[in-house]
Amino acid sequence: MTINHSLEAYRVFYTVASCGSITLAAGELSISQPAVSQSIKQLEEGLKTKLFTRTSKGVRLTGEGELLYSYVAKGYEQIMLGEQKLIQLHNMELGEITIGASDMTLQFFLLPYLEKFHEQYSNIRIRVTNGPTPETLEKLEDGRMDFCVVSTPFEAKDTLEVIPVREIEDIFVAGRRFIPYKNKTLDFTELRKLPLIFLEGNTSSRRYMEDFLEQNQVEVNPEFELATSDMIVQFALRNLGVGCVVKDFAKEYIDNGMLYELRFNKLIPKRQFCIVKNKKNPLPVAAGKLLELISYCSPLPG
Repeated sequence: MTINHSLEAYRVFYTVASCGSITLAAGELSISQPAVSQSIKQLEEGLKTKLFTRTSKGVRLTGEGELLYSYVAKGYEQIMLGEQKLIQLHNMELGEITIGASDMTLQFFLLPYLEKFHEQYSNIRIRVTNGPTPETLEKLEDGRMDFCVVSTPFEAKDTLEVIPVREIEDIFVAGRRFIPYKNKTLDFTELRKLPLIFLEGNTSSRRYMEDFLEQNQVEVNPEFELATSDMIVQFALRNLGVGCVVKDFAKEYIDNGMLYELRFNKLIPKRQFCIVKNKKNPLPVAAGKLLELISYCSPLPG
């Protein structure tokens, strides 16, 4: 007899040993007493060992039965613990979500949803990993994260599902030093005359704007190259140059008049935040719940 053929018999054995009674075990297992007795008999015959002796109050394990029970109990209790953990996962009482997101997508899209999700499911652990978009997509393909939120443009393989969730707009902003440009409609070639503040060259936002300006016969030679868009805004506030940023970063200062947006005779095409999932890997329950909360059709305003 192998364990593959006797899991149910061992379940009956464990229950009888735990209850010390065939009657009580039958009630707990929701089967008849004869069925319990027959299962124990077959197990004893298969093992060629007497496992129980009868007493006035029920049954008691023999020495051999106690030896077997010491091992069966560990395995059976681990199985029950595993089932319990699965139930907790499905009931959102336990779990972990791993998300790939840049500072920008986190701040201007994902964060409000994470806050709301945490309010509802405080026991779910959320890990957010940050990195360049190609590296993030590679981790997603390898199954090292549940989903990611990245900004276009990017190259996605056929194994990935891309869901646009919000538009973003790249703009040029300046402070009072450049006020003569405020009410003018500019050609992009006029950027050659201005001290420009850009993100570092290894970012998708920088590459996107460089490609766009190149199509408009403008080569970019920034005065400053910075690591974050927040720093670009701070440099622009101090009149160190004209900053190229996603509008969300500068909106507060544009609204209060500390910065203004340069206008051009041609629109800069808008980009998008996208949720990206791996078609081959099923989402864990918790990650699926978070995506339900995000609601693709009506994202939060930003």
